[in-house]
Amino acid sequence: MTDPAKVRRHAERIRELVASVVRSQIKDPRLGMITITDARITADLRDATVFYTVLGDAAAQASTAAALESAKGMLRSTVGKALGLRHSPTLTFVLDDVQDQVKHIDDLLAAARQSDAEVQRLAAQAKYAGEAQPYRLDEDEDAEGDRNDDEGTPSATDRR
Repeated sequence: MTDPAKVRRHAERIRELVASVVRSQIKDPRLGMITITDARITADLRDATVFYTVLGDAAAQASTAAALESAKGMLRSTVGKALGLRHSPTLTFVLDDVQDQVKHIDDLLAAARQSDAEVQRLAAQAKYAGEAQPYRLDEDEDAEGDRNDDEGTPSATDRR
């Protein structure tokens, strides 16, 4: 069994290595404004997943994905030599859509704030459907208890 701390260290090292190689050694014109955000490696250190983001539209993302796919062999050999493992991990590149998810969550939060403000506005203008105080007060009970004593029936306080 592989030590989880060792796996985390290797994943961080893979992220750093891929980022530096992409920045300095890959000269593919299809490669856009890329940021390597994360890397994860399996416990057996055989498969690594590298997450990246690309600044630009869908065409820039597709061309960057093609550039990374074509440079995968060079990146794998560089990572394998640097890590000193018996087997170089296979690299899989995944577009990290965190920015899209963040935008979606921000839109949902804005809609929730707007609906909360609308509820607050409606609540401020609301009126009671019946009387403002729907429950009997103590003085009402005392007056009613006096009437019950006159009639010969025990009041609520007498029953206790």
